[in-house]
Amino acid sequence: MPAPSPTPTWHLLTGEYPPQRGGVSDYTRMLAQALTRAGQQVHVWAPGDTGAHLDGDVTVHAIPGLLTPLGPARLTRELDRCPGPRRLLLQYVPHAFGMKAMNVPFCAWFATRRQDERWVFFHEIVYPWSPRDRLRHQVLAGTTWVMARLLAQGLDRAFVSIPAWTRHLPANVQPLAEWCPIPSTLPVDPAEAAIQQVRTALGPGPWLGHFGTYAPSITGILEAVLVPLLRAERQRKVLLLGRTSREFAQALVSRHPDLTERVVARGALPGGDVAAHLAAVDLLVQPYPDGVTSRRTTVMAGLSLGCPLVTNTGHHTEPLWRELDAVALVEGTATAPLVQAAERLLSNPTERLQLGERAARAYREHFALERTVERLLRPGPSSREPRS
Repeated sequence: MPAPSPTPTWHLLTGEYPPQRGGVSDYTRMLAQALTRAGQQVHVWAPGDTGAHLDGDVTVHAIPGLLTPLGPARLTRELDRCPGPRRLLLQYVPHAFGMKAMNVPFCAWFATRRQDERWVFFHEIVYPWSPRDRLRHQVLAGTTWVMARLLAQGLDRAFVSIPAWTRHLPANVQPLAEWCPIPSTLPVDPAEAAIQQVRTALGPGPWLGHFGTYAPSITGILEAVLVPLLRAERQRKVLLLGRTSREFAQALVSRHPDLTERVVARGALPGGDVAAHLAAVDLLVQPYPDGVTSRRTTVMAGLSLGCPLVTNTGHHTEPLWRELDAVALVEGTATAPLVQAAERLLSNPTERLQLGERAARAYREHFALERTVERLLRPGPSSREPRS
């Protein structure tokens, strides 16, 4: 009987890792540590200047110039010093790999690294193309399409954060791409004392809440929903969370000075504090121009904490959101239905409580970090021939 094959060592390749900020940074660290808790040996390779060091049980290799055209040569030497077999898991987001999101050399290097298992997690995949775009945006769209095709050559496994990304992969890889939702990158169990402390500091409500990046594509919808909700009842207030929440709050009250005393922003906070603040609000309002999806860590944060939440569908929304009944889901981005859904929940505490309970249950069963680790550790399809 042949001896069992040795377990590959995991090598996570990422464009960002703490102390660098970013969603992929937080996700990669969380995933690496979860894999070590599952008994796996894990290395992380990222840009940086601190060299090799331990982050808990994870070995982090912070390499200067990793994502420059000369970086892959050094990465090859360093990887070859690590005992085999090796499993490379690339956390792919085009803009996280520098070179103005057009790092073709790094993708070409990964495509030729045939001596190792090669897995890619496509958090995002291509820049959207439109014939009306500026030339530089069309060049970016074409280049990111080429990069995705390079990465897909002969992969052992491919994962996508939303099923919609699959259509950008080669036809032979599309049936093999596995949907792997992104879990919350915040603590999922803030202390009750911390939540109560936030509620005391905020004072009476009811409190609406929003957590996000306040991108222009979102803030227009968000403002159009929050303003009528706040004006409908003088006791209502809104808590804005996220790094640029203060800037959005200032812009909001400058346009609506009557709401100045009822808009509170906390700016950048540690993850545990963000979780405690989210858990303290009565209702989260999370609109998205392309619809709620399983790659939105801001909505996952609310689900994981059992927060009642109003959001909307869009062209990227997966059918699962309608099936789970874990959020108050409005069709499309029209603001009037979002306002109506929020009003219904604000007037019905029992319905809010039940919605929060369904949210927490759906998160545990479908989106939690444990589900991600289960997907990665179980056998999956491969798009290339077995090694001899």
